[in-house]
Amino acid sequence: MVFVDRFRGRVVVVTGGGSGIGAATARRFAAEGATAVVVGRTEEKLDRVVASAPKGTTIARYVADVGDEEAITQVIDAVADGFGRLDTLVNNAGVAQLGTVDKLDTTAWRASIATNLDGVFFASRAALPHLRAVGGSIVNVGSVSGLGGEWGMAAYSATKAAVANLTNAMAMDHGREGVRVNAVHPSYTSSEVIAPVLELDAVREGLANRMPLGRSADPDEIAAVITFLASEDASFVTGAQLRADGGVGATSGNPHLEF
Repeated sequence: MVFVDRFRGRVVVVTGGGSGIGAATARRFAAEGATAVVVGRTEEKLDRVVASAPKGTTIARYVADVGDEEAITQVIDAVADGFGRLDTLVNNAGVAQLGTVDKLDTTAWRASIATNLDGVFFASRAALPHLRAVGGSIVNVGSVSGLGGEWGMAAYSATKAAVANLTNAMAMDHGREGVRVNAVHPSYTSSEVIAPVLELDAVREGLANRMPLGRSADPDEIAAVITFLASEDASFVTGAQLRADGGVGATSGNPHLEF
């Protein structure tokens, strides 16, 4: 695939950048000319992403927990100071705690809020002064689980729904400051984290039965949507809740029947 230099001279921070959608997004931005900075909690994963940078491109990394207000604020400021600017923040970091309300313990609930919601708030708040200076953008990675309920994932669904409406609020509050804020909502996306789930027969059957495209997404496909929203091609797009879900949001929920 041949990439254009849509982001030459731009600086982008991608949280949860150690694998999956985050890693693919960093590589895509770098391939299109940006300095991409991946942020995550696991140094080894981040180092692998840095090592995988396309030839002649730049991916840097910072180790931090987005749920740690002081740590993520220091990282955002260090990136803007060190590289001279910050153009895009991709809030991708997330955790999926399984369980219904009566089965989730308080620790799991708080962990979901800390990463999935607090992390978006802390990183966005730290980034906004830098984004205002250049007319930048924020892309939040939500989930179809935040646009509709998900069986056995009460905390994940609740926090991703909050991210969707936080996106709306930020788009309204900061649009006239020159900052666009959008969200991408993937469905099942192949990655090392979710690979065991995708091997389950019930999940395979569900994808075939419910998903119009009949398969999970590749992280590169979600990265392409994220980079579109961050680009000048989307200069009049803000407050968008963009499904990248293989068409699952188009279904009624009834089983797939052949006629």
